[in-house]
Amino acid sequence: MLDQHEIYQKVIFETLGPMAQLNSAVLIAAGNQNQGIKLDTSEGTFFLKLNFNHERDIFAKESEGLQKLRKATFLKVPQTYGYGQVEDYNYLLSEFIPTSRPQLDYWEDLGLGLAQLHLTHSKQFGLESDNFIASLHQKNDHHDNWPDFFIKQRLEPMLGKAYFDRLIPLDFLKKFQTIYSKMNSILPKEKPSLLHGDLWSGNVICDQEGKPCLIDPAVYFGHREMDLAFSKLFGGFDSRFYEAYESIIPLEPDFESRIGIYNLYPLLVHLNLFGVAYLPGIEKIIKHFQ
Repeated sequence: MLDQHEIYQKVIFETLGPMAQLNSAVLIAAGNQNQGIKLDTSEGTFFLKLNFNHERDIFAKESEGLQKLRKATFLKVPQTYGYGQVEDYNYLLSEFIPTSRPQLDYWEDLGLGLAQLHLTHSKQFGLESDNFIASLHQKNDHHDNWPDFFIKQRLEPMLGKAYFDRLIPLDFLKKFQTIYSKMNSILPKEKPSLLHGDLWSGNVICDQEGKPCLIDPAVYFGHREMDLAFSKLFGGFDSRFYEAYESIIPLEPDFESRIGIYNLYPLLVHLNLFGVAYLPGIEKIIKHFQ
């Protein structure tokens, strides 16, 4: 069994080459799913993300998602240098982003950059392969219309998992499914847009130049209102962000009335990850749209 220092050294050997040497390692983030470590090496400073015993391709999918974002927006997105496995750990080695205080145009830049991302379109909703949101499998089978994709690839898998894991009873599952027939009349028709997919405030950081940087995506082509709704679920986004976004792509009327529907997905994700504390929020939305 390798110790932590040996794990870090093996990661930089595999990703940066045999001449790379580890100088120091500092744990800077320890969440429910991942550890984040700042590695100072002979080749520079890097950010190492580790998790234990998750799906083996989880960081391959994250790296692919970061690459898609980087091609589609002027916003800062970390470069990735390699991913793989060391013993029972999955790893992703990426660019280390030093942080600072936001510049005056921080929120405007974030809004404009997200709008640019959403102007990247596809013919269908979905993605060429499945990926992950946090540690949960995220299905991305293609569909021609958004309500079908949202129900079959987003809501039903998470609802089914919650039922299978006994987080919800059968009557709750059936009550939830009663709103499906209303989706076509509630959700406006738009082209599939490239989404960040997990846009809460913790996945936007301020880089050393005071500019916004996107991290930890769960990308797919979906309805652009999903990202905007998710940004409102836990708050933390300034009104200037939304104003700048709408200066490029105005939202359809009554967006505020649809936020709850979109946020059923992240709430189900949180239910499956963290437990029944998220049930009341889901029940309130379902009751509103019944």
